[in-house]
Amino acid sequence: MRPLLPLCAGGLVLALIACSAAEDPEDDKRFTEPLTIWADEDRALAMQTFAEAFTGASDRTMEVIMVEHEELRSSFMSTETGGIGPDILVGPHDWTGELAESGSIASVDLSEEDTDAFVAGALDAVTYDGLVYGIPYATENLALFRNTDLVPEAPDSMEELVEIGEDLVDSGAVEQVLSLQVGEEGDAYHIHPLFTSAGGYLFGEEESGNPDPTDLGVAAPESIEAFERLSELGEDGSGVLTRATDADNATDLFASGAAPFLVSGPWSVSTIQSAEIPYGLSSIPAFTDGDPARPLLGVQTFFIAEGTENPDLAADFARAFVSDPEFSVILHETDPRVPTLTTALDMLSEEHPDLQAFQRAGEGGLPMPAIPEMEAVWNPFSQAGADIIGGADPAEALSEAEQEIVAAFEE
Repeated sequence: MRPLLPLCAGGLVLALIACSAAEDPEDDKRFTEPLTIWADEDRALAMQTFAEAFTGASDRTMEVIMVEHEELRSSFMSTETGGIGPDILVGPHDWTGELAESGSIASVDLSEEDTDAFVAGALDAVTYDGLVYGIPYATENLALFRNTDLVPEAPDSMEELVEIGEDLVDSGAVEQVLSLQVGEEGDAYHIHPLFTSAGGYLFGEEESGNPDPTDLGVAAPESIEAFERLSELGEDGSGVLTRATDADNATDLFASGAAPFLVSGPWSVSTIQSAEIPYGLSSIPAFTDGDPARPLLGVQTFFIAEGTENPDLAADFARAFVSDPEFSVILHETDPRVPTLTTALDMLSEEHPDLQAFQRAGEGGLPMPAIPEMEAVWNPFSQAGADIIGGADPAEALSEAEQEIVAAFEE
């Protein structure tokens, strides 16, 4: 971990400080200490850009500390128990359940005006046991990129996508049908839309619509049948899905013209634009006789640490920090995800039509389960998916994955 940049948020902080100090003039000492915020590299750099856009000075600063993504959550939880962690943590919403149950984060009381400012579903993603535990600032989901020079119109189904791609491969125009990240260790996030369209599911749903950890679907008959269908697209089938496509090359395969289709998110846009590949964005198509292809929806979130010495100020600061549409605009320019604030989304949409395209592609998506049990699912399910794409028996691979997951539940 290392400090990235002390931030001074100008008039916004001054207004909050003035109000709080007026209410408690004998407590001015607390304003001499900086608010600290932990984020991974991408988010920390985005906040640096935001800080540089502000001028002026404040009696209260905010210090941004960059922490490696792989260590961010565990470091936050371990330091919070000792009271030495940050005031605010930036991370994905699917951490909500684990952080809330561990007592590491505080619930946030938003006014009706605040809640109305967010796009539909953003606050639902950070709600756990009926309480809002985070302030969402950006959403992300997968969509289908297509090379519009090669494929002018979006395919209506996976079968049509495969047919178009195979014709292009046969003609020598491209090298492979589809770039979808699998890799040797699998990728549950990227395979999920095809998995759901083929009939699979990770968790059942409670009456409230929340994921039900007592109904684990990893090795359910529906999920086995789903992967039997996906295996037909794998290395022992048509070869549309392959472990050779991974996080390192998935976007480049499309940007280089080697693949006419790419399943990816907004993080791939800049690479594709730099390569000057003409592209269109649409929803990931479903199988003709299947269920909808449901991408997992992610929400980048500000979490307020339970152990912060100034919970009211931290919450007020974070709420105002996110609710300023100019911040969302600046943040998008550095980290191009879809803003959760409708005002910011409207401001950006004319210049960045991809934002609305991604939002449409996410309609009907499934918020990543924000329950503690989900952490035990990612790796075994991903590895099973990679093994099946590589030729393993679906029932055997998924059964082994479920056994590993259940054992982790019981620990």
